[in-house]
Amino acid sequence: MQNRHFDVAVIGGGIVGTAVVRELSRYTLRSVLIEKEAEVGWGTTKANSGIVHAGFHDKPGTNKAKYCVPGNALYPALCQELDVNFRQNGIFMVARTDEEAELLHTYLEQGRENGVPGIRLVNAEEAVALEPNLTKDTKAALDAPSGGVVAPFELATALMENAEDNGAELLTETRVEDIAWDGTSFTIQTNRGSVTASHIINAAGLFADRIAAMVDDTSFSIVPRKGEEYLMDKAMGDIVERTIFPVPTGWTKGVLVIPTVDGNLMIGPTGETIERRDDMATTAEGFAQVYQNVKTLVEGIDPSKVIAPFAGIRAASDRGDFVIEPSSVCPAMIHAAGMESPGLTAAPAIALDVVRMLQDQVALTKKPDFRPRRRPVVRFHQLSREEQAGLIEQDARYGRIVCRCETVTEAEVIDAVKRGGRTIDGIKFRVRAGAGRCQGGFCMPLVMKILSRELGIPMQEVSKRGGETYQLKAAAKQFLTVEEAVQ
Repeated sequence: MQNRHFDVAVIGGGIVGTAVVRELSRYTLRSVLIEKEAEVGWGTTKANSGIVHAGFHDKPGTNKAKYCVPGNALYPALCQELDVNFRQNGIFMVARTDEEAELLHTYLEQGRENGVPGIRLVNAEEAVALEPNLTKDTKAALDAPSGGVVAPFELATALMENAEDNGAELLTETRVEDIAWDGTSFTIQTNRGSVTASHIINAAGLFADRIAAMVDDTSFSIVPRKGEEYLMDKAMGDIVERTIFPVPTGWTKGVLVIPTVDGNLMIGPTGETIERRDDMATTAEGFAQVYQNVKTLVEGIDPSKVIAPFAGIRAASDRGDFVIEPSSVCPAMIHAAGMESPGLTAAPAIALDVVRMLQDQVALTKKPDFRPRRRPVVRFHQLSREEQAGLIEQDARYGRIVCRCETVTEAEVIDAVKRGGRTIDGIKFRVRAGAGRCQGGFCMPLVMKILSRELGIPMQEVSKRGGETYQLKAAAKQFLTVEEAVQ
């Protein structure tokens, strides 16, 4: 990589980093996003619950409260512009005891102070009428109709795709190793060479404190918190309409029942402060904790319907709040850090404020030809039979089903590659090939074949999630081990 100069370098390709770079692409700037993984959205964003929070959880006066409700309000238009699935299904916080029912009043007032629209209390009778599968212990609920769900990885990739369409650049598999500031610009040393930039937006998630420390800023630290979650088969998808929260205890929002935007049900997360920032293991104990909690909220959840366990790590800060500010040591670096819940919801509003902070330092000129809309995505399984037949007539590859569980066609996988998909998991999260009941048991070889052909690489070099996660090499190694054992 040649030493190139940018006006702004965004470090970190999660939901906040991609929202920021997309906002920057509205201006006549040379901007770049630097991401250490093979694709954007592979950190905390990929394992996010996907909830667009209403804003009643957040203590007034905090950054979380400042950005959550405005961020929520931006979602409908943003997802329409980017052709991203978004469902405003609403949120219930459910009280199961008289004491919890009293606490609902606290969250009602907090929500009103934060400006949450339409928030109200409902009694047990109305709550169960609206959500018939709530348990008989339900005493009351806090209803927040502005809450919603989105696919976080899909949104991150859409934001980046639109930013690139408007002139921003993307460097993946590029790990920042050091940063030097000479009073005018930063020299960012990476594993692929160096670039320079006049300004840096630090959106590095779990590693934001380490990026800050590279310019001697130790004003905050990241406290990793792991959450285990469990994705269930679509047969469970209609048990609830709204996202179901318990009344919180301690510092977490509790274990939830979450209808996903794609029609599955998700349960979780746990909450555990950990040392390692790469500990993505799920455990039998974690699942037991999740299941024991959700069955006190909602009846009829069948634990045998889990199709995928996963874990994510929240990039919480030691301040207990978002860190959205220019560095006190080097103001040309602006921090967008401490992104735990409701970071996904807040991201669009944080991006606007980060650009405002940048405008305090440098004059920005809007592009007259900025294109806010992403090229529409074909979702074959959502089309009518007539529409499907019309597509097949235009392109026979729409008639070849790659993923049976999710009805994903060869044409959709090819389009995902053209939009930036480079890995098996990148295709999975873009078009859901491999996200269904069999979790890729049928379609993974077909996806690998398409990736090999479209990227012009051997099948042995097709990666699951970037780096050396080669599926064929892993299978060959396992086979040889078995052979050796037999001999």
